[in-house]
Amino acid sequence: MITAMSDVALVLDDKGVIRDLAFSNNDLAAENHEHWLGRRWIDTVTVESKAKVEMLLRDADTEASMKARELNHRLFSGQDLPIRYSAVQMGRSGPIIAVGRDMRMISRLQQRLMDAQRSMERDYLRLRNVETRYRILFQLSGEAILIVDASGLKIVDINPAAGLLLESTAGRLVGRSILDVFDSASRDNISNLIDAARNAVRVESARIVLPDGRACFLSASLFRQDDASHMLMRLLPAVPNGHNAISTVKSQVLQAVEDMPEAFLVVGPDRMIIEANTAFLEVAELSNHTQARGQTVDRWLGRSSVEINVLFANLKEHGAVRDFATVIRSEYGSTEDVEIAGVSVTNTDRPCFGLVIRSVRRRFENTLQAKPEQSRSASQLSELVGRVPLKELVRETTELTERLCIEASLNLTGDNRAAAAQMLGLSRQSLYSKLRRYNIGDLGTNEDGNPEHEARDS
Repeated sequence: MITAMSDVALVLDDKGVIRDLAFSNNDLAAENHEHWLGRRWIDTVTVESKAKVEMLLRDADTEASMKARELNHRLFSGQDLPIRYSAVQMGRSGPIIAVGRDMRMISRLQQRLMDAQRSMERDYLRLRNVETRYRILFQLSGEAILIVDASGLKIVDINPAAGLLLESTAGRLVGRSILDVFDSASRDNISNLIDAARNAVRVESARIVLPDGRACFLSASLFRQDDASHMLMRLLPAVPNGHNAISTVKSQVLQAVEDMPEAFLVVGPDRMIIEANTAFLEVAELSNHTQARGQTVDRWLGRSSVEINVLFANLKEHGAVRDFATVIRSEYGSTEDVEIAGVSVTNTDRPCFGLVIRSVRRRFENTLQAKPEQSRSASQLSELVGRVPLKELVRETTELTERLCIEASLNLTGDNRAAAAQMLGLSRQSLYSKLRRYNIGDLGTNEDGNPEHEARDS
């Protein structure tokens, strides 16, 4: 019964020697039965537990006998075994029965609790340090900054620079609607700015007017904190005279790039997309700008990574690239042939690349409609790949190229053989030979047996 109610049961004589013992755990029994049997109880525990053993033996026949004390046994394997013991003497001269509960599971739980507590304390200290740095930067920043609740548009906090610009204090502004702080004529601009920030559409700034008539530029960005959405708003006073004009021109240029029909990308040195215009979102079949920002450009451009490596290598070496032929892939797998014009921007703090992506589909369609026989010839040659030897295929390609170049030169010179030969870098005899070979034009002969065109050109 004692064994069933406890993990360890010891029977000791009046000198504290273990005469019998029982374990509910077979692993403990196999390891310690012979090691403990016949030894003094005090000799089986660690140094700090010896005094507790003496107390248990001394109080075994008193009312304090049921007071439990936790001892640490030194196992044969060298590990400590924590046991919570209670001891009671059976009669005045009878043996002492010590029953104990294995505390290893509780000890492990306590250790895990301590580890979790230390981890939480480290996280708390880190967050507190971050918050302290944030508060210092927030208070010492020379730019006017406001924190606004995104749902109710109530001002949550402002820094001293914002209070100085708005000629007010945080106590008077906190809790007010951001729309009430500025002139009523600026409310539409502020509402549009907030809607754009909520929809993750990048807007440089909105021009607003303070109640005293001063003009400012307001920018906003959305962030989440404590399961709520907030907006970080930066307020910059409009600089008079020429600087305003520069800001206006810059905004107009950015708006023109955003609205242009050709896709445009700003890419960082690591090939990550910094910004994309609406035309790129359309051709890549993306719903908003956030799906493109921070993604590598290789995800949408190029038949292979080698092709994009060539593009950026040329941009770094030459500074600009024109008419780089490649393809663009949409999110849903469709592809389109494009040409890229790019420039490397290195004279700024953040070097980047600007890429204009132009579709060549319409131009190719017009070419195919204008020259159907050339399209058929090129198509026929491509169909021969894998069917005829490369040597013959190259010969056929060379002949097609020669024919196309000769026809183009004749069109450009108004069918003047001499000028066409000069344009192609050929002698007239070589040109006439190729004309007869490809059966181009009318090459009749005169009475002397010379080609009529040769006599006319001469």
